[in-house]
Amino acid sequence: MKPEAAPTHRTEAAGLVFLFTFTLLAVIGYGVFGLNPGRLPSDGLSRRLYNVSFQFFAQAQILIALAVLLIPLARRCGWRILGPFAAVYVLSFLSEHIGTGYGIPFGGYEYTGLLGARVGPRVPALIPVSWFLMAVPSWVMARAALGVESSRSSRVLAGATWLVAWDLALDPAMSALTPYWRWEDTGPYYGMPWLNLAGWYLTGVVLLGVLDGLADWARLHALSTRWMAGFYGAMVLMPVGMLAAAGAWLAVVVTIVALAMLASMSMVRPGAAPVPDSVVA
Repeated sequence: MKPEAAPTHRTEAAGLVFLFTFTLLAVIGYGVFGLNPGRLPSDGLSRRLYNVSFQFFAQAQILIALAVLLIPLARRCGWRILGPFAAVYVLSFLSEHIGTGYGIPFGGYEYTGLLGARVGPRVPALIPVSWFLMAVPSWVMARAALGVESSRSSRVLAGATWLVAWDLALDPAMSALTPYWRWEDTGPYYGMPWLNLAGWYLTGVVLLGVLDGLADWARLHALSTRWMAGFYGAMVLMPVGMLAAAGAWLAVVVTIVALAMLASMSMVRPGAAPVPDSVVA
């Protein structure tokens, strides 16, 4: 029998609903106006708002998702979550900084100005935040799928696979459909080179290894697997919804099949017992 999931606070549930709602509205807006700019009123204000929306919705989703994720993290982990957050931020920034400068480990690419202010000359400040947003649920779901007795290496490798599955939709949506970043070395999957997937997996292994190493004292094991799966789904909804609206069905199918395979493997293994809220300081 699977253990009961950690209790979910009403605020956590409300935050997740708000994230889903915002993401769904953004996808609808992209489908209605982003793909059909001719539907916009001809006045200058509408055109300016349309141009700003590409920056606003992508940046706002990351910031809203961070606020939503911090609700359960702060409730169960308190200030101790700052250590894992800082570690993931710094390591993912270094990976992106090297990647945008030398083409390793993702292949050659550069960010446009749509993701806002940068840390250093090349990497938007929000990009390492997005790595953290998906590293945490990927780790939680991998640990729940493999069980408390699983090895650290198996949890890290499984969690990195969840990260790569997200990129199967993210990259086509954000580089092929919209110009959030541009590839210098193009490849067959919506312009993305295959090296990028290897780079994602390698980076994911490093980040998940850090989270797994810090999990005991940071109390990440007290997080609700069901809530984290919902949060992961809300983050995946944006790129998958954009791809579906644009008719990029190959990426939609590939992403859904990959997620279904990961979910099916999770269902056949015993879950990890969460720590009751009563023992979390």
